[in-house]
Amino acid sequence: MASSIGNEKSVNAVLRISQLDALELNKALEQLVWSQFTSCFHGFKPGVLAHFEPEVKAFLCLILWKFTIYSKNATVGQAILNIQYKNNLSQTEKYQPLSKQQKLWYLIFTVGGRWLEERCYDLFSNRQQQSFCKIKSYISFGSGLLKLCGLVNFLIFLRKGTFATLTERILGIRSVFCKPQSVRQIGFEYMNRELLWHGFAEFLIYLLPLINVQKLKLKISSWCLPIAGLSNSENTLAAHCRECSLCGEWPTMPHTIGCPHVFCYYCIKSNFLFDMYFTCPKCGSEVHNLQPLNYKIEMTELRV
Repeated sequence: MASSIGNEKSVNAVLRISQLDALELNKALEQLVWSQFTSCFHGFKPGVLAHFEPEVKAFLCLILWKFTIYSKNATVGQAILNIQYKNNLSQTEKYQPLSKQQKLWYLIFTVGGRWLEERCYDLFSNRQQQSFCKIKSYISFGSGLLKLCGLVNFLIFLRKGTFATLTERILGIRSVFCKPQSVRQIGFEYMNRELLWHGFAEFLIYLLPLINVQKLKLKISSWCLPIAGLSNSENTLAAHCRECSLCGEWPTMPHTIGCPHVFCYYCIKSNFLFDMYFTCPKCGSEVHNLQPLNYKIEMTELRV
């Protein structure tokens, strides 16, 4: 009695964006499971899973299929979005769960097809015999034909809103909402706040490219670390060539810009190319003439 009532519940059409979101969630889940599984083998010899990667992926997908499609008629992404598969081959418009044959064929098309493509590519990639080359070309042609059919199916899906994947269309399974979607009541205060923040974000996106962040940062650093009483003598220059005024490390290929401070060549060159009005962050001097530091002065500093 309960099963008959469950089979007679009405069917609600699913939005296109919800179906695409469910597919993206499924891909993200597969990547997450694979990354968590491979992290268990970080301490082993590199390349342990390389020879069996297609089989391991197929096994993990088999486990996901067992606890999603086979048990609940819905993938993880669909379950999150309150969606499940309906047997579209049934004559009635009421909800009908997937048959066992549809579930098994879904496993073969999704998991088995992906495993076959990856394994066949590995088997025939290094074979130079003519028969193997023909098989490889046939597999490549079949894979390209399936991708073309998938593209055509996707265009039809955008037009009609049903059967997001080629597998769904072949097996006659359709995504439907488990429960009727209620109309959400959105308050005026919430909408006003969202519009305000969206407008502020768009203003920042327009304004930030106009601000020279690098120059502003250098200006603030010159204010925070003022240095007075500097001269252009060689002794003062030698006293300040221990570190680059930009990166703070020992200067590599030290250069000067006409002030008593020293810069790495790559630091000053990249900053000057980025901003033609670049000024020294220590004293605020502009780039008058980019010259390498005198070799004798650098050796004097090393002796000190």
